[in-house]
Amino acid sequence: MNIKEMLNLADKIVFAKTGQHLDDLQDAVLRGTLQRETYKEIAKDFDCSESRIREIGSELWQILSEALGEDVSKKNVCSAMERWQNSNSNVVNFVQEVVVSSNFNICGETRHPPDTPNSHSPNQETSNPKPTKTLHQDLSEMPELGTFFSRTPQLDTLTTWILQQNCRLITLTGIGGIGKTSLAIQLVHQIKDEFECVIWCNIDASHTPDEFEHKLIQFFSEKLDSPATNLKPLPLIKYLQNHRSLIILDDVHNLLCSGELAGKYKPGYEEYRSLFKQIEKLSHQSCFLLVGWEAPQEVPQLTSQNTPIRTLQLTGLDTAAAWEILRDKGLTEIDNCEALIHRYQGNPLWLKSVATLIQELGIGVAEVLRDDIILLPEDLKDVLREQCDRKTELEKQVLSLLAKENQPVNFAKLLQNGQISSSDLLNALQSLLRRCWIEKQGSLYTLSPVLRQYIQREDKYC
Repeated sequence: MNIKEMLNLADKIVFAKTGQHLDDLQDAVLRGTLQRETYKEIAKDFDCSESRIREIGSELWQILSEALGEDVSKKNVCSAMERWQNSNSNVVNFVQEVVVSSNFNICGETRHPPDTPNSHSPNQETSNPKPTKTLHQDLSEMPELGTFFSRTPQLDTLTTWILQQNCRLITLTGIGGIGKTSLAIQLVHQIKDEFECVIWCNIDASHTPDEFEHKLIQFFSEKLDSPATNLKPLPLIKYLQNHRSLIILDDVHNLLCSGELAGKYKPGYEEYRSLFKQIEKLSHQSCFLLVGWEAPQEVPQLTSQNTPIRTLQLTGLDTAAAWEILRDKGLTEIDNCEALIHRYQGNPLWLKSVATLIQELGIGVAEVLRDDIILLPEDLKDVLREQCDRKTELEKQVLSLLAKENQPVNFAKLLQNGQISSSDLLNALQSLLRRCWIEKQGSLYTLSPVLRQYIQREDKYC
């Protein structure tokens, strides 16, 4: 089949599944895919963001997967539709005969007219496209995405780091409820077709370093090693070098200590440091994405463009996206809602919690905003308490100092107001920044209104 026939076939399959024909963006994604264009090239041709094209592609492959009865991706969409056509050739006749005079290279195979030798004329260029790889995925631990609110800049950043800059180790951090896991899930949906293997792991206390590495090696061995060889599984780094893989570790903070400064491993988990250093330093074609409240100490917050390691600290949603959350919760006072969004810093979880409380109490947003009231529903306090309990006594002292200040303060004033040594204060501030509990504005430090209110209300300041 040539491209036109393939597009016609896809349109009929999508229409049969959804009752709607391919729209312009879906057509552009599929056409570009059949012409072996990257998502970036397709986006440029269609004057659209790359992340939007990936999102459209992910949705299209999902529709085709359900319709064709097999996993469909950017890499195998052509062969999957051909298999479906061959198995359903007597069901419907939807394309015309292939034009005998045309040779068209598609899906890694050149189609020749009947009774024509499989050869090229001297003026033809021989095409040797890469064969389509079978995708291996274990996303059984990945949560359902649910409603996703726009994070286009962050998606573009992560996509660039992973696909264009080939970063090997990326951390995605942020205070609880900010949307880290949702962003990671959306990212996986958009770029998973670029990898031979994709694995999502929810990290908890059962994942010792040896058990985690064994889990990955077992997955690779079962999916990639030939049973006939009877060879022992390879070291993990060999699989990462030989097979382009994306591995997501969610809740990576569960590897780290409570009651210690940010990033210190629990006893018995120190070997993760060696694993992550190996992932960073050794040459391979894979990527680890670490998602959590804080990152391990060896992962710097500020990274160079010349290294294969990156950190993205997630902040709140923009006003438009955050307003969608409030509208879903039934709040319609647009002007006042913008002030509410600002007060709760666009944190999706915080906004959902306070919006639910407002609705249940039957009060207006304007009443909440009066006199700078900060509502702290019990479910929100529980979330904050869980994170605050991880902090050292030194960090709690610093939080207490900051909670008494209505304006951002510098290091000298904090040192003057508290009974903390200069060295301890610096370490505490660095740890709180890495845990996303304080904000830095130039040389000044401050707390968000929500965290200030929470700390002031807690008898023991967490």
